[in-house]
Amino acid sequence: MAIFSSHIFKLTAASIITFCTLGGTNLDAQEIIMPERWSKSIFEVEPLFASDTLTILVAGDMMMHANQIQNAHRGGQDYDFSSYFHLIQEDIEKADIAIANMEFTLAGEPHTGYPCFSAPDSYAKYLADCGFDIFLTANNHIFDKGGKGAERTLDIYRNMKDIRFTGLASGEEEREETNPLFVLKKGIRTALINFTYGTNMGSGTHWPKVNYMANRDFLREAFAKAYNEDADLTIALPHWGDEYVLKHNETQEEMAVWLSENGADFIIGSHPHVIQDAQITGSANVAYSLGNAVSNMSARNTQLGLLAKISVVRLHNGDLKFLPIDFTYIWCSRPGGYNRSYTVIPVKKFIGKKDRWLGSYDYDKMIDTYRHVKEKTGIKD
Repeated sequence: MAIFSSHIFKLTAASIITFCTLGGTNLDAQEIIMPERWSKSIFEVEPLFASDTLTILVAGDMMMHANQIQNAHRGGQDYDFSSYFHLIQEDIEKADIAIANMEFTLAGEPHTGYPCFSAPDSYAKYLADCGFDIFLTANNHIFDKGGKGAERTLDIYRNMKDIRFTGLASGEEEREETNPLFVLKKGIRTALINFTYGTNMGSGTHWPKVNYMANRDFLREAFAKAYNEDADLTIALPHWGDEYVLKHNETQEEMAVWLSENGADFIIGSHPHVIQDAQITGSANVAYSLGNAVSNMSARNTQLGLLAKISVVRLHNGDLKFLPIDFTYIWCSRPGGYNRSYTVIPVKKFIGKKDRWLGSYDYDKMIDTYRHVKEKTGIKD
């Protein structure tokens, strides 16, 4: 990124006097009296850039299990997901860029949950209405309904207003356009690179293609493109790691080092369905797993997730300052817990509010899980 002088300096009184003296006129012996407005413009400096901050919010796994489908179904094609994010929707909407990991397909009816996901189309629309801008599609479930199911998913995303996606593409042109996916907000150009360790099923067709972690030549080209096209920051979004384990593994660490060496400023992971630790690797801020955002899972630690907020400050001189990732713990309460549906709760704001729960056991589980995971991962909120 080009670095500019921090201010535009206007012509000074000394330079005026020097100019007149060199001209050999009798002005070099005279006192210069300037109007006040001239004096102001001469001695004041103006910043080259206005200071501003770009915020990017990344959420973990958006799941759609069979119980979620049943709970939301109101008849026919009518599904109600409105309880899911209403307690944190303001945070999503406030972000300049909000990113969601879409761990399901929109393959049409019959709608199915685990192990082969096909969510109602209106689920994606609901997430967009909540304020999410970018959908991540590189995950192990993207081919659960084969290439046709993945292609239908992309068709729906393409037809959604103001929604962009990355990680999966239907052809060479689209793959080129979305790898990396460039997003320009507040004059800051962000490059997003999304990829997965693998898929549970094959596509059965040549296209669409998903981005694989093992294809390092492809990833290297994406990072080179981000650099050559002057990305101000580059965020890697891998789908990786061991499920249900709170600590990242050696493969993740080795890959994080490689990503940092190739230009990643931030690395925000998904897939384990639980939160994993965070650290600095090389020059990159790494959050190995954000866990689930919403799901029907109830196994230990799977109801607790993270929102990761990246803040990039544009200084007066045009330089960028990356702040440490700001984490918010969230809890996915299942029906019978906080209320009769699925509701994502910002944990810290609801500590001490047990009386608001329909089922107090869910509150107790949230607090116990929150304390346990904070201790094991070291991630503070």
